[in-house]
Amino acid sequence: MSYNNYMKLIQEYLEYLEIERGRSRKTIDNYERYLGRFLRFSGACDPKHITDEIVRKYRLQLNRDNLDRHTQNYHLIALRGFLKYLVKRRVKALPPEAIELAKTAPRDIDMVDESDLERLLKAPTTKNTLSGLRDTALLELLFSTGLRVSELCSLDRDTVNPQKIEFSIRGKGGKIRVVFVSEGARAALKYYLDKRGDMSPALFVRVPWGTSAASKAKEPSRLTPRTVQRIIKHYAIKAGISKKVTPHTLRHLFATDLLINGADIRSVQQMLGHASVATTQIYTHITDRQLREVHQAFHGRQRKKTNHGK
Repeated sequence: MSYNNYMKLIQEYLEYLEIERGRSRKTIDNYERYLGRFLRFSGACDPKHITDEIVRKYRLQLNRDNLDRHTQNYHLIALRGFLKYLVKRRVKALPPEAIELAKTAPRDIDMVDESDLERLLKAPTTKNTLSGLRDTALLELLFSTGLRVSELCSLDRDTVNPQKIEFSIRGKGGKIRVVFVSEGARAALKYYLDKRGDMSPALFVRVPWGTSAASKAKEPSRLTPRTVQRIIKHYAIKAGISKKVTPHTLRHLFATDLLINGADIRSVQQMLGHASVATTQIYTHITDRQLREVHQAFHGRQRKKTNHGK
């Protein structure tokens, strides 16, 4: 196989991810970068030149480049996915099962407690302004639904009806799931939307701080994930929260709140839009810790009183 045909196979794989698998542009760009790194390292100009020994040396190099285990695995997952694609195309290459991922410790999640959460949700005090109403609705909706920040920013006004307790969202891989909206979030959305005077279809739009309504003459632009991150950081500081708070923090809080209160992990997996329950299981470490604290606080209290009274 010529080098040009090899490169064509990689390009077709990336197009396959976009068209057939519905991967995001960001994911495709990352895979292109990861595969490019492997090509530069291996010097291979034909898939049949990818061997166990080359992969072993590549893994060693990734480790020596001081990449953490999770990042190393992203590179290996991209390579394994390409090898699976070659199997589909009946191209001779290393079996994808030969790519083993590095063992990783469960990710630590920097959580905020319930009092921090309440202060954060109440931080937008300028409720008579459109920006304050928008930010209250934004915070309430993130915690109520567990949406990814990209999903939140993609919402249109005709998608979310404040009178209804649920709506559908297209998440990663183009998969559609139903999310549920709390009474508080629905009320916040209604106040915000009633104040809007523009014709933009976007649910959350940019508005100058302190203004009473969006401009009718100029259609405001849709909020970006980066802007939402800045908004949440602003209110976390205002609420006096010392820990780092991001849109994903509210997604973590959504998941752990459900699990701590008795929801089963499969249901939480569906509500988060995780493809695998293994991804959702990172939250069990937090709920296990919570259960341990409950056990220590309440278990055997009567026996302790009795024993001390002897």
